[in-house]
Amino acid sequence: MGGMTSGKPDTRPSEARARLLATATRIFYSEGIHSVGIDRIIAEAKVTRATFYRHFPSKDDLILAYLREVHKMERDAFDAAIADNSSPVDPLLAIAGSIAQNIQSPGFRGCAFLNAAAEYPATQHPVRQEIIAHRQWFLDTLSTLMAQIDQETADPAARHFVMLRDGAMAAGCLFDPAKVSETFLRGVDGLLTTAERQSAESAS
Repeated sequence: MGGMTSGKPDTRPSEARARLLATATRIFYSEGIHSVGIDRIIAEAKVTRATFYRHFPSKDDLILAYLREVHKMERDAFDAAIADNSSPVDPLLAIAGSIAQNIQSPGFRGCAFLNAAAEYPATQHPVRQEIIAHRQWFLDTLSTLMAQIDQETADPAARHFVMLRDGAMAAGCLFDPAKVSETFLRGVDGLLTTAERQSAESAS
């Protein structure tokens, strides 16, 4: 990308930066990343090219900011689910409910991170690294919650949850979102029931 690339991006809160990020988030999610050029984002955000490069020295900087924004939204939703539920199972059910609700939301187009991963296959690319970091956070969060139910099976159970979620996010774009959500929630419920049973057997 051309433009001003010297110096660090201006990360101070500003209306222009927020507008650029909101515009990029909407378009990148709905249409993909590679297919969307900087000129379109600048035009739709109604800022100058100089303003864009003051906040985002390159398109990759904007993409990373987009993924971090999506990560923050997911993290905030998970934190709320964990804070509002005290039993070991309830936070996981709340997280699953949030995922199911997302699948049924207008404009749903799958997982932003899985979509980005398909566009950035190079493992050392900063965008790919951001995706991996998000995925690790997701798995770690689930593992911690699963460990409160049954320590021994926490890791495989968390990985199972991730696979259920990934499958539902993909299927939600192709089939009836309501039926996909129902199937996903039923799968999570079965997973948690199994974990509780294994925990009870270990304690006996």
